[in-house]
Amino acid sequence: MSSPRRRADLFLDPADDPREGGPSLGDERATLTEFLRYQRLTLELKCSGLDAVALARRSVEPSTMSLLGLVRHMADVERGWFRRVMAGQDAPPYYRTDTDPDGDFDGAVPDPAVVADAWEVWRAECAFADRFVAGAPSLDVTGDDRGELTSLREVLVHMIEEYARHNGHADLLRERIDGRIGQ
Repeated sequence: MSSPRRRADLFLDPADDPREGGPSLGDERATLTEFLRYQRLTLELKCSGLDAVALARRSVEPSTMSLLGLVRHMADVERGWFRRVMAGQDAPPYYRTDTDPDGDFDGAVPDPAVVADAWEVWRAECAFADRFVAGAPSLDVTGDDRGELTSLREVLVHMIEEYARHNGHADLLRERIDGRIGQ
């Protein structure tokens, strides 16, 4: 006789899910930006309600991956693609350096100031990206990625993929912290 399947707590009532309610019959821009919005909100949900110690908790040795590290990493990814590549700005990463290429994860320490900084930087980079996308004349505009042209369309698809992949990591990290599973 099999035992009943244990189901961990969900993050929130599905009726209160902030990821729902976006355009479902939009054009290409609306569809891509809605999928990106959904993935960003998913990362926020995975981190919700946790203190600095829990956010900085590493997955398993030797990995330095943590939820806080993922927030810092995605802030740098947003910055790189939208400011550096698409807008052509001189925008070095906040957390990664030549001497510490894993600084986004290595510097994810259990300090409330580090957590606050990570969220502030991430939100600012998301806001810049949203403004850039909204103001672009089309998804065909291109940016220079180290000598290779890439379209805004490709960047948006890449960002959705990047968040989706890391949100899978976030699912496992959060389940390890308190047993909650993703929606």
